[in-house]
Amino acid sequence: MSSGQTQLKRLEQYKDRWTSFGGNTGILELSEKPTPDVLKQFEIFREYDNKFLEKISPDISIARWKAGTVLFEEGSYIDIAFFVVSGSVDVYFQKQQTSASPIFNRSRTMVATAPVKTDGSERPRVAQTMFQAQIAKQSRSEGAITFLASLDFDLPKSGAVKLGAGEMFGEIGALSGWPQSATAKTSAECRLIQIRTSALRMMRKRSTALKSRLDSLYKERSLKSQLRATPLFRELSDQSIEALAEKVELVSCEPDEVIAAEGQPADCLYLIRSGFIKVSKKIAEGSIVVSYLSKGNIFGQAELLLDGMGKWLFTASSKEYAELIKISRTDFAALLTGHPAMERLMWDSIVARVKEAGYSRKNISQSEFISSALNKGIVEGNSILVIDLNICTRCDDCVRGCADTHDGIPRFVREGDKMGNLLVTRACYHCEDPVCLVGCPTGAIRRTDVGDVVAIDDKLCIGCASCANNCPYDAITMHETGEQWPPDMIPEGLRGKEKQLASKCDLCYTDSAGPACVRSCPHGCAVRVGNLEEFRNLLWKEA
Repeated sequence: MSSGQTQLKRLEQYKDRWTSFGGNTGILELSEKPTPDVLKQFEIFREYDNKFLEKISPDISIARWKAGTVLFEEGSYIDIAFFVVSGSVDVYFQKQQTSASPIFNRSRTMVATAPVKTDGSERPRVAQTMFQAQIAKQSRSEGAITFLASLDFDLPKSGAVKLGAGEMFGEIGALSGWPQSATAKTSAECRLIQIRTSALRMMRKRSTALKSRLDSLYKERSLKSQLRATPLFRELSDQSIEALAEKVELVSCEPDEVIAAEGQPADCLYLIRSGFIKVSKKIAEGSIVVSYLSKGNIFGQAELLLDGMGKWLFTASSKEYAELIKISRTDFAALLTGHPAMERLMWDSIVARVKEAGYSRKNISQSEFISSALNKGIVEGNSILVIDLNICTRCDDCVRGCADTHDGIPRFVREGDKMGNLLVTRACYHCEDPVCLVGCPTGAIRRTDVGDVVAIDDKLCIGCASCANNCPYDAITMHETGEQWPPDMIPEGLRGKEKQLASKCDLCYTDSAGPACVRSCPHGCAVRVGNLEEFRNLLWKEA
């Protein structure tokens, strides 16, 4: 193969990565992997050194798009932020929805889930089913209470904003891992820099100027809308929301970062924008996990409301990446003045949190359950395949059904961690923040824009095992195809070697009948659960 042909094939593979399937006719021109010198032509990269730019360059492209091309639609998952070099982009509500859709578990938005008494014992409230949770993600009617959403823009009622050179968009959804709530379409021929999430996070961490810029964009475009949509602040006037938005601090957390340490001075309230926060308390010489908090939850209210407290009652740490809104003690006190309903809601949340903590201390199994759920990633999952071992006969019909649906190759393993009677199989959880997407050299693994499904395109997979290595839950396997990579394969190191491909559950998203594993179980013991509360309810139901 000539060097010219090699370059063309490499370019085609690079294009495949940036257009999902290589068939997006909206791209008129796409750069090869940009060199540091090329990147430094653009002001957004000028403060970084060449070594750093070389490191992030595989996650950056420069594309020319024709006018009238939809870059992403409402409800789609993207891991890309766009920077406009030239041309213009319209951002609008395609469906003309009147409010932001709730995009996280509504049962934990404000008040921690408190145990309730049933049949003489204390058990958590029954959570939404997965189907109900999906319905809850759809548009809501005018006037209904909505929740913290990943809006990239606080769009006017006309539902349109035009962006030009020097502006960035898509970054909020990319960093939070949540679906886009607006559609972006080129209104003129555009030249765009496209930055994947992994590179964007590294850039933000290294540059205080970029972090300040991203925070400013968030405050300008989204913060006020999200504060208005938060149940805690629903009684605040527009003037109060405007004032609060100017004063809050935006905090970005790395995985396992301690945000609040038990016994240390507490002088602020936190509202979680994205991610999961582990809450633990000291007990004897160690500690126990008493709860987890997710998008829309607050913490710090007890420390600020209880007289003479002033110190953190627990330790809060991020499970993975997390984004928080920080409100100072002074601003919090000002908010409560003249808003008794807000204070009552705060006290309700404190009482519920104390009950939950007390329940965990009295029932170590509850603490162990929450800790296991965090460590095993169950809190991350949007669709977890569990099997009731009290009913399962080990007939393997679920595995055969999966294999029959996927060309003889099963997409999961009927093994995994056991919690009570339930087996958490090694099947993809379809995580809220899927780390398997990070670093794929061809973009073969991606969100499908169908619910929360993460899938792999065999036509783009080169068998590098990056996704399998990144998955913390061993839900992605590498399988032999019985073929060899062709002699013109890019990268060259694969030529003539045995062809491997990555394989994982795709929820049978192209089949309207739903997941074959569940349909094939003759005893009804294979179940898909959509959140931790649903999992816990099923676990205790079977106990």
